[in-house]
Amino acid sequence: MTSAYLDFVRIRFLMMLAYRVNYYSGIIIYAINIGAYYFLWKAIFGEAETLQGFTVIQMSTYVAVSWMARAFYFNNLDREISGEIVDGSVAIQIIRPYSYLFVKMMQGFGEGLFRLGLFMVPGMIIVSFIFPIELPTDPMQWIVFFIMIWFSFLINSQLNILTGLSAFFFENNQGVMMMKRIMVDLLSGVILPIAFFPGWAISVMNWLPFQAITYLPGSVFTGRIQGGDVWNALLTQVIWTAVLIVPIMLVWRAARRRLFVQGG
Repeated sequence: MTSAYLDFVRIRFLMMLAYRVNYYSGIIIYAINIGAYYFLWKAIFGEAETLQGFTVIQMSTYVAVSWMARAFYFNNLDREISGEIVDGSVAIQIIRPYSYLFVKMMQGFGEGLFRLGLFMVPGMIIVSFIFPIELPTDPMQWIVFFIMIWFSFLINSQLNILTGLSAFFFENNQGVMMMKRIMVDLLSGVILPIAFFPGWAISVMNWLPFQAITYLPGSVFTGRIQGGDVWNALLTQVIWTAVLIVPIMLVWRAARRRLFVQGG
């Protein structure tokens, strides 16, 4: 059975490989986004050496690594699941001898591996030649960072699965998916580092899973989080990965009870 799940990873990777030109152009688009944010933050800093504990170099590094990490953990599992619920194909997949939700996670991982190898890594290399970026010299910092973006993928995929399953309860969940995507980009720190939010907002976001997607890995990569706090950040990701399993299982159980096919 394990080999069957690995096949789903391989098949999704090969499917993405068939459309690799789209992702090569995506590197250019992400580089433009990073450039826009770099010049914006450079103007915001002005003559200041630091803002909210960020130096200019740290900020440019944070922006670059946050966007490139997004290339790895981003996927459209919510839209895929929603589409399969609407057209009724989910009913066939549920009765097959494998876990539907785990298959979706494996398919997302296959896409993530493609993005990691052909998007994130080459994109980061290209961006490092264009903008002033300070890469870590400690190998352990790199190892912890890659472990953390693996958990970023898990948490983001879990949120996508939850959002996709909402199609069981709403005939049109496009608004829910759009709201989720905006919340992830804004509250995870990919658009604005969480350190720049008001104190009350930071207190609220500390109780939400979003910071574990982008802000914590980016802060470890740039050295803003060091020492024992690194392991606390990683523990936060592990806890949220475990916590999110509970609502997914509850929603999945309720969804299977009231399964109906919108597509006819």
